[in-house]
Amino acid sequence: MKRLFTVLLCAMVVAASFACGEDKGKASKQAQAKAPTQAQKKQQERMSACTKQAGEKKLKGDARKKFMSACLEGKSTVASAKRQVKQDRAGECNKQASLRNLKGEERKRFISSCLRG
Repeated sequence: MKRLFTVLLCAMVVAASFACGEDKGKASKQAQAKAPTQAQKKQQERMSACTKQAGEKKLKGDARKKFMSACLEGKSTVASAKRQVKQDRAGECNKQASLRNLKGEERKRFISSCLRG
């Protein structure tokens, strides 16, 4: 009888220690999952700021992807955005000159005036 009582008591102690250990593990994992790290917070803030800037500039498609990539990497987004606008404008002026079949000095004058706005 004493042995049975001792065995049951030991089994209860072991089961209780496992149960308490599992609860602690789950609680700490849940706490870690809910509380973002400092780096995660910084990345989330950067993502929201870049998204807001891209929305203000009304960027779409590839231009938005390039902007977001540069912004999230922390590169100078103002300079790269201005450069991108200039490149887009130059490409558009070039297309217009080609459609008008402009050549030589006339093409240069047209593109120059087109780029000025």
